[in-house]
Amino acid sequence: MAAMYWFRRDLRLHDNPCLLKACQQNDMLLLVVIEDWHAQSTTRWGYTRKGPHRLAFETQALEGLAQSLQARGSDLYQVVVTDVHDPVSAGVNALIDVAKRMGITTIYCEALFAPDEQREDAQIKNAGLTLIKTDQSALLRASELPFTIDKTPLMFTEFRKVVESTDLVPNAPHAAPQRLPTLPSVDGAMNALRLFRSSGTVALPEFDERSAFPYQRAPWTGAEAHALEHLVRYFGSDLPQTYKGTRNGMLGTDYSTKFSPWLAVGALSPRQIYAALVDHEQQFGANDDTYWIWFELLWREHFRLLMQRYGTRLFVRNGLAKQPQPLNTNLTDKKAQARLEHWIAGKTGQSFIDAGMCELAATGYLSNRMRQNVASYLVNDLEVDWRAGAAWFEHALIDYDVSSNQGNWAYIAGVGTDPRGGRRFNPAKQARDYDPENTYQKYWGTA
Repeated sequence: MAAMYWFRRDLRLHDNPCLLKACQQNDMLLLVVIEDWHAQSTTRWGYTRKGPHRLAFETQALEGLAQSLQARGSDLYQVVVTDVHDPVSAGVNALIDVAKRMGITTIYCEALFAPDEQREDAQIKNAGLTLIKTDQSALLRASELPFTIDKTPLMFTEFRKVVESTDLVPNAPHAAPQRLPTLPSVDGAMNALRLFRSSGTVALPEFDERSAFPYQRAPWTGAEAHALEHLVRYFGSDLPQTYKGTRNGMLGTDYSTKFSPWLAVGALSPRQIYAALVDHEQQFGANDDTYWIWFELLWREHFRLLMQRYGTRLFVRNGLAKQPQPLNTNLTDKKAQARLEHWIAGKTGQSFIDAGMCELAATGYLSNRMRQNVASYLVNDLEVDWRAGAAWFEHALIDYDVSSNQGNWAYIAGVGTDPRGGRRFNPAKQARDYDPENTYQKYWGTA
């Protein structure tokens, strides 16, 4: 009897314990990914969920995954999606159809916790199939946390202090499987499956040499092999020794760790980063800068746990606020819609903000410092619903991660976990502090 492994946001072979389990428990294993139809799926705000940069980077990750599977005598199949009238159900309905055609009753996959993914899981179970999941994009083991998910501290500082007061450390990452089970015959699902071959189907956006993450060029593509190369390259250098001091940079490839795009597609796991960080500290020494890499991994973990705890509340206008907020932001009039469109196009007239939006449009990437600034400007200066900005980041960013994205936008808007009730950045002051010579603004042609 064959089983199915469904790749979701874990496009890697290393540190993939659920895949290892599937390999150990089955003689035949169909390895699948669902055809990407989000590129055509339009949000309530009028743009698609996946823009060209994000789609291209994820395609690179899938190409790398397929090549790794082929090197081990297997291959990656794509589930064909034909009916997209229901944007939540379409892909999983096609997956269920393939399983039933092939007589497969067990599906393995990574555990995800955003509302859409939770509904997908429910669909599979309601179809009478067995779903075996592993939370393998987490840094820490939920079962060993000093609190239950429903008691996850709301404020990051409290969460960090509680975690750091324990002896809890991440698991060591798993090695990649040396062998993969035999592929089953797909004759019963010929019209519903195709071998994943992306050549010519997704065009790379035009390469911009100014990119701080030049994914159109090796060694920056989305493939797991390049993620692993960057892991070795970064922690083999002295860059971690100065990370805290450079992390607010905005130009070049070295000011930050640049792991987030590979984390987002699952070509790299946070446990792999932690293990490499520990090795680096043992070789080069630990300091406040190397600690800050752990600090940032904890921020990501906190947002993931908050998604598990609060789910749909992170997608509503009032977010996690206990009382309805006097949010003077909307898209109900043409002027507000025009302000959103000017922000997206980098034509607000505020040169520092416009530079950031031009970088995002041209490259699919933006520094953390600029993300905070452009988000604050949309919410606080342009008075546009924060969820519209969150949806644009979903469309545009190659490192889009649903938990971090919703959590950060809600934080800026004052309906998330910020104890000060939101952050308003003064773009003129931010430009003086972080771009005093207008270098960044000149770089993107807005000064």
